[in-house]
Amino acid sequence: MKLINYTAAGHTRAGAIVDNKVIDLNYAYQAQLKAEGKYRYQAIASAFVPNNTDELYQGGKESLQLAQGAIDFILENPESFDKQAIFNIEDVKVEAPVQNPGKIICVGHNYREHILEMGRELPSNPVIFAKFANTILGPDDDIPFYPISDQLDYEAEFTFIVGKQARNVSEEDALDYVAGYTITNDVTYRDIQRRTLQWLQGKTVDGSAPMGPYLVTSDELADPSGLDVVLTVNGEVRQKTNTANLVFDVKKLVSFLSNLMTLEPGDVVLTGTPGGVGVAMNPPTFLQDGDVVRIEIDKVGALENKVKATDRVATV
Repeated sequence: MKLINYTAAGHTRAGAIVDNKVIDLNYAYQAQLKAEGKYRYQAIASAFVPNNTDELYQGGKESLQLAQGAIDFILENPESFDKQAIFNIEDVKVEAPVQNPGKIICVGHNYREHILEMGRELPSNPVIFAKFANTILGPDDDIPFYPISDQLDYEAEFTFIVGKQARNVSEEDALDYVAGYTITNDVTYRDIQRRTLQWLQGKTVDGSAPMGPYLVTSDELADPSGLDVVLTVNGEVRQKTNTANLVFDVKKLVSFLSNLMTLEPGDVVLTGTPGGVGVAMNPPTFLQDGDVVRIEIDKVGALENKVKATDRVATV
């Protein structure tokens, strides 16, 4: 499945993209249960296939399997809806595939070429930091460029979403704890990032984590290795790598992180960015108002956002 949240008529709900259509997962499951003669079908659907992805991931594989079954049912029985639940994709606003994760964990210095361009040695343990839910944007949103800095930078990030509670997980079992994969642009204000030893303040400005275009569930993308990653700015290639170049791959990260903290369904992990960031160019080249940043990852899709200057002041 390709999971999203979508907004239509002022309401944001969980959906799946199928052939340029958006199917409402909760309404689809309601229709299936009603057709099966189930009493309290609305309450049952709310419990097992909720109307938002944050709660959907909490249901684990069972909820995702029920959601897939509901999609199959409604495609075969489109007349069974009581409510409008199939939309043309251009008639809705596509939101990020998570809305309010408990944790957004970011990994730094995790691609060999990026480590070298920054003049550092390969780490013996993952370098981790955090972003927060205030940073999340969807694929239809502009990246706000606040007048707090002129050093706005991009970072292409292959991203996974945790699918069930994970604690002390082995590398061998790690992928069983992943709900699916998406793309994030770890937008960074470089001078703010570097004005202290901790990076947090340059990483957590509102709207600094565009995410999407959807989440590809792990049953469709079973192997996250060997995926090409390309970032362009206004069509110019700036970053290009393959997830085979990760120092710490998804398996290692799930195991490492789950031995530090309990990972919960819906937690987001950004696996790191490759070489080619703007700050490392000669001369450094940062994003400007109107720039279009596009990230493409094999088997995941493409995330494209436009930079838009804003006069509103962000507090950092």
